[in-house]
Amino acid sequence: MHVTYLFDPLCGWCYGAVPALEHIAGQKGFIVTLSPTGLFAGEGSRPMDRNFADYAWQNDQRIARLTGQVFSDAYRSNVLDAAGGLFDSAPATLGIVAVGLTQPDGELSALKALQHTRYVDGIDTASRETVASVLKKAGFHEAALRVRSPDEELLSAYRTRIAAARADMARFGAQGVPTLIVGEGQDRRMVRCNALYGRFDLLTAELKAA
Repeated sequence: MHVTYLFDPLCGWCYGAVPALEHIAGQKGFIVTLSPTGLFAGEGSRPMDRNFADYAWQNDQRIARLTGQVFSDAYRSNVLDAAGGLFDSAPATLGIVAVGLTQPDGELSALKALQHTRYVDGIDTASRETVASVLKKAGFHEAALRVRSPDEELLSAYRTRIAAARADMARFGAQGVPTLIVGEGQDRRMVRCNALYGRFDLLTAELKAA
């Protein structure tokens, strides 16, 4: 069963959904494809001002209570409260696409490493240099090099994957991320995202029934 995961690496709810996503990926008979939407990249980016930082932290605490995922004090101090910060997922998204070109089976691991760096270690991933450093440390050496100096193949793949994800969002009327789409071709169906935050056995059953 094919499961397409629409996400953004700076989406707190997507970070909260990682345990469920790993569960799906580990189940026999499931193939999970990451589909980055670029929701907070480029024109979707914004300055990390005080109002937005407060809103994000309040939302993050709700996600933490629901999922058990860690949003550290270091993240709050060094990322949300950093003067002149930028909420921009383009570098992290580029990093994941670079991993997809060089070590395709490593995309979920790369996403987890980038999320851990941001939400637990409290290091802002809104720069290509930081993303490259994270990827290198996680063993994605070629991807790290390509993020530091993006070539046309990488940039084209970045644009193509975002366009495909946004086309899926439009087709299924998805209002945001994370979003799960199950199946292939004309038989694809969207699964409610709330399923990612409950019992894993119920999530698996819902995907199989979709």
